[in-house]
Amino acid sequence: MKKQTIAIVGLGRVGSVFLEALLSKANQGLEIVAVVEKSDTPGCRLAQAKGIAILDVDGLIGKSSDVDIIFDLTGVSAVRQELREKLLKSTNRHTVIATENIARMIWMFIADTELPDIHAAVGY
Repeated sequence: MKKQTIAIVGLGRVGSVFLEALLSKANQGLEIVAVVEKSDTPGCRLAQAKGIAILDVDGLIGKSSDVDIIFDLTGVSAVRQELREKLLKSTNRHTVIATENIARMIWMFIADTELPDIHAAVGY
């Protein structure tokens, strides 16, 4: 089985619980290789404790050739736009950006609780 390398942007209430759930599946072909978070959140502290790189957006884009999927869980359309533009400029044609809708679908398969619903729908 090919390992899927993952980065998470936004480790607030949604991203923190998503990170925790994905870490519980790490031995099943998932590897969290980086996160992006500016604040001191429980998810950021968990990532740090697990030795996951904590980067800014530019650092993530520089590392993005090593990332299969970027989960944007910020709920901020400007962040998603920045990620898209910078990925396009980077010549990386491998990494995909997964929105909160995709994260919610995955969540249904891996968790018994609901993913927090605190962000307005921002689409792709």
